[in-house]
Amino acid sequence: MDFKQIQELVKMVNKSNISELSIEQDKFKITIKQKDNEQPVYTVPAVAPVYQPVPQAAPVAQAPQAAPAEAKAAEAKADNLVTIKSPMIGTFYRSPGPDKPSFVNVGDDVAPGKVVCIIEAMKLFNEIESEVSGKIVKVLVDDASPVEYDQPLFLVEP
Repeated sequence: MDFKQIQELVKMVNKSNISELSIEQDKFKITIKQKDNEQPVYTVPAVAPVYQPVPQAAPVAQAPQAAPAEAKAAEAKADNLVTIKSPMIGTFYRSPGPDKPSFVNVGDDVAPGKVVCIIEAMKLFNEIESEVSGKIVKVLVDDASPVEYDQPLFLVEP
C-alpha cells in the first residue's frame, strides 16, 4: 500500500461515519481511528530495522614495557592477597555515618569478625565482617557506590 492510498483512506474515514478502519496486507497493517469532532488517529506499527555488523579493524595497543623483575614481584604479591567480597547486592559504605570515620583504611589490621564496611540493601544496613586476618592493602570500591553479589571490596595481605 502506498502513501496516496493511505491518504485516500483517511479522507474516506473523515467523510464517513466510520469510527475505526483496520487493513492488513501481507506484512503491512494500518489502523485509522476517528474520534468525535477531532482529527483521525493513525497507527502504523514500527518495523524493526535490520542492522548488520560493520567489520572494523581492531585497534593496535602496545603493551606497557615493565621490567621483568618488577612484574614478577607484583605478580607474586598479588598471588598471596585475599579478597573480601560482597555477600549481597546493595550500596557500599565505608563508615557508619557521613561524619564518622571509616571502619578500615589501607594499612589497617583486620581479624575475623571485625566490621570492614556496611552494605545497604532495601533500607537495611548490613555490617560486613572480615573472615580473614591480615592487613588491608587496597579498597576496591568507592564510598556510596552500588555493589553486586560477589564483587571484590578489599584486598587483604594475610
